[in-house]
Amino acid sequence: MKNIKGLVYLMGDNINTDDIVPSHTLTMRNCEDMAQCACETIDSNFAKVSKTKNIIVAGENFGCGSSREEAVTVFQILGIKAIIAKSFSRIYFRNLINLGIPGITMNWNSESFSDGDEIEISINDGFIKNKSKNEIIFFQKLPDFLTEILEEGGILNKLKKTLKT
Repeated sequence: MKNIKGLVYLMGDNINTDDIVPSHTLTMRNCEDMAQCACETIDSNFAKVSKTKNIIVAGENFGCGSSREEAVTVFQILGIKAIIAKSFSRIYFRNLINLGIPGITMNWNSESFSDGDEIEISINDGFIKNKSKNEIIFFQKLPDFLTEILEEGGILNKLKKTLKT
C-alpha cells in the first residue's frame, strides 16, 4: 500500500458519531450535503479545513455512539486520508476499513503531534514520519487481511475483485 501523506487535524477524546454527523443532517438525502456539516459541533469550518488537514489524529474512543455508516462516509467525501486514534469504537473501526479509510490505533502523547504537522504514514511498515518534528513513531501494523481491504479501496471493491477471479 502506498504511503499516506497529509497534514494533521487534531481532535480530542470521545468524538462520537453525533459529533461527526450532527443529528440535524440525518434527514438530508445527499451525503455530499451532509459532509459539509461534518464535525460542525467541534469546528464550524471543519469541512473547509479538512481539504488541507486531511489526517485526523484523535484521543480515546473515537467513533463511539451509533453504528451509522454516514459517520465514515462524510470523511470519505471530504477526502480524509486516515484517522489515527488512541482507541476506536470497534464498529466504527471496521466501518473505516470497510469504506477504505485506514484507522490506526496507537498510543501517542501531546509531543507526538501538533495541529497542522506534516506526516507520512507507512501502513505496510507500521510507522509514521512526522516531517514537522523530524520524528518517527511506530504503531502495530494492521493484519494482512485488513491491509488488503484498504489496498482495494474498501470491502466492496475487494469482494468485486474476488468474485471476478
